[in-house]
Formats: sequence, structure tokens, C-alpha cells
Amino acid sequence: MNPNVVLAQARQPSTPNRDGLELRDRTSDDSLDKVTPLWDPHAPLNVVPFDIHVEEARTGRLYFGGGYNSDLGITGNVIIDERNFDYRRLPRDLGDLIGGDAFRGGGQGFRMELVPGEIFQRYTMMFSEPYWRGTNMSMNVSAFYLNRRYLDWDEQRTGGRISWGYRLTHDLSVSAALRAENVEILRPRIRGVEDLEAALGDNDLFSGRLILSHDTRDVPFLPTEGHFFEISYEQVFGSYDYPRGEVDFRKYYLMKERADGSGRHTLSYGLRLGISGSQTPIFENYFAGGFSTMRGFDFRGASPKDQGIVVGGELRFLGSVEYMVPLTADDMLRGVFFTDFGTVEEQLSIHGEDFRVVVGFGLRVSVPMMGPAPLALDLAFPLAREDTDDIRNFSFFFGFGRL
Repeated sequence: MNPNVVLAQARQPSTPNRDGLELRDRTSDDSLDKVTPLWDPHAPLNVVPFDIHVEEARTGRLYFGGGYNSDLGITGNVIIDERNFDYRRLPRDLGDLIGGDAFRGGGQGFRMELVPGEIFQRYTMMFSEPYWRGTNMSMNVSAFYLNRRYLDWDEQRTGGRISWGYRLTHDLSVSAALRAENVEILRPRIRGVEDLEAALGDNDLFSGRLILSHDTRDVPFLPTEGHFFEISYEQVFGSYDYPRGEVDFRKYYLMKERADGSGRHTLSYGLRLGISGSQTPIFENYFAGGFSTMRGFDFRGASPKDQGIVVGGELRFLGSVEYMVPLTADDMLRGVFFTDFGTVEEQLSIHGEDFRVVVGFGLRVSVPMMGPAPLALDLAFPLAREDTDDIRNFSFFFGFGRL
């Protein structure tokens, strides 16, 4: 529906007086003249008739896609995303559904993702309310099913989350989240590993989490200046009881740019620290290896092992330094040079002999029709590693961010 709003309508023509400072408006009664100063905003010459036509922009999206990356294999992707959802606006007839009038107009968010895959499957449904109960708090509710076939076991997760967020300033926000999920561990590759044996079957997890974030980055994907800082604490109970704390800091420096603001050279670094309690189950442990944690290694390939099984650890420290330079005038192709470093420890202590260091280079390819997330191709070479680590020099990812 296009509202037609008439903001103003001109009066009858008027003529200026001899000194040009006043207008004489002849009313229907010719015997009565009305004198109006020119600086009066309601003066006839200061009133112009015009119409405003308003049309609602497209707020929904249906997306079909697929891809391949080094950690998840081949996946498909079906996304239904509506940014102006209204759960109260039920369809009155078939025409409401076909015309797009049903479930729309409330300013809420709805998103459904179907990601079938070769070794990874995820199905999620999310609802968001930007002004929960008429306040400045936001509220998000999600339900999910995840099936992942790891090298050492199969894992199925079913559950949901609810969270509330509040923006203290433009850059600073706080949030709280509750999680409930069932985790089933199946088909272990090797029997007899204590941590894995203890987790076999169904495990129920419930948790509460508090998060404080400060974000001054110019853009979420491939930022060129600003920083991101986030600190969180989570308490888990259920089949296992343990605390969990994480710190994530990323900094971006703009080193050089063209006169028009394009062609930006960016130096960035990031540090991440995670600590989890002694009762943390194997499927909630920290791991490293792969594009999103430490390049140059296979997925989870830079993690502690027990009898050949990747068991992870209760402590993870990761760092990365990266320099990004544009290779084409339109900034669609960028080159990166990087070093990744860090460790995962079974206990809450860092041992120098377990520290890994990697150097490498890669490409970032931005394709506008595929969204803001770039294609990432990296070639990395470990300089320090454990003898039991699994090496993968080349990695390929799409739609994931590191720093």
C-alpha cells in the first residue's frame, strides 16, 4: 500500500509590495487585504505543493546455494530470511500468502537455515525482537539440530537458546543468554579412551552466559580500522558442571589508502584466550587447527591426543598477525600475509614445547552477488609443531571471518 501524503497546498497567487518586503494576499473578500512578511514560512511564495509516495522495500530473502570448505566438506544452503516479520499477522486467505502480506510488518526478524552436507548438517530457526516488550532491549530465540561426523566420533546436538541484549552506547553492548541442549556421542573410532568413553550416549547441558562487547570496526567482514573486544563468562550444569571464560580481542590499523578511500592496506592482530573447568566433557573441550583457529593444520589437527584420539583441552590461547593489501583497483581481490600461533593444553597451564607457529599467505576474493563475506584461499607452513599434529598446508573457506 502506497500512502499518498499531501504536505502542503499553495494558496492563491500573491504579489509583493513596492519595497519587496511584504506580500499582499487577496482573500475572497476584495475589501480586505492581508499583508504577510516574506520571512514567514507560511507566506504563499514559501509554500510549495508536492506529493510523497512511500513504498516498502523488499525485506525478505530466499537463498539457495552450496559450497565446499576445508573443515566442513560439501554443504548445501537454503535460507529464508525476513527482516520485517510479524508473528501476529496471520494470513486471512491464500492471497495474503501469495502477495506477501501475511507474517509481515512488525519489524521483527525471522530466519530459517537448512544446511545439509556430506559430513556436516545444521538446521536452525531463529526469531528476534529488536524492542522486547517495548523496551530498548533486544530478544533472540533459536532452535537447532546439528549432526557432525568427526574423525573420532559422530555428534548430534538438539537444543535451543534465548538471549537478551542491551546497547549501552553506540559501540558498547551487554547480553545474557540461556542454553539448553542434548548432545549425543556415537560411533567412536577407537574404544578405551577414558574421556571419550565417559561421554558416549546422551548428555544434557544447561547454561547461563554473560557477554560484554565493544566494537568500533568499520565493517564486520574485512575491516580496515577499529577494534573488537569481547569478554564472556558461562556456567554450565546438567550432566557436567563447569565454568567457562573467554576473551577475544582484535585490532585493525589502516596503513595506507587511495585519495578516494579505496585501496586500503590493513595491519591487524588478534588474541583469544579460553579457559574451561576440570569437568568439561570431551565434546566441549577446546581444539585448534583449521582456517578459523590455526591455518597450516588439519581441522582440530593441532590439539592434544590420547591413543590417537583428538581429545582437546581445557585451555586455548591463539594469536594471529595479518597484513592485507589490495591487488586490483576495484578491491575485489586482496592479498594477505600472516602468522598464526598458539596452543591447546589439556590442563590449565601452558607448556612451551606444545606451542605452534605458522607463516603463510593467501587471497581474499570479494564477489558482490555472493554477499559481504569473501572467498578465502590460504597456503600456510608450520614452523613449530608437535610430531602428532596433522598438517594441511592449503585451506579454502567461504563465508567465515577470522580477525
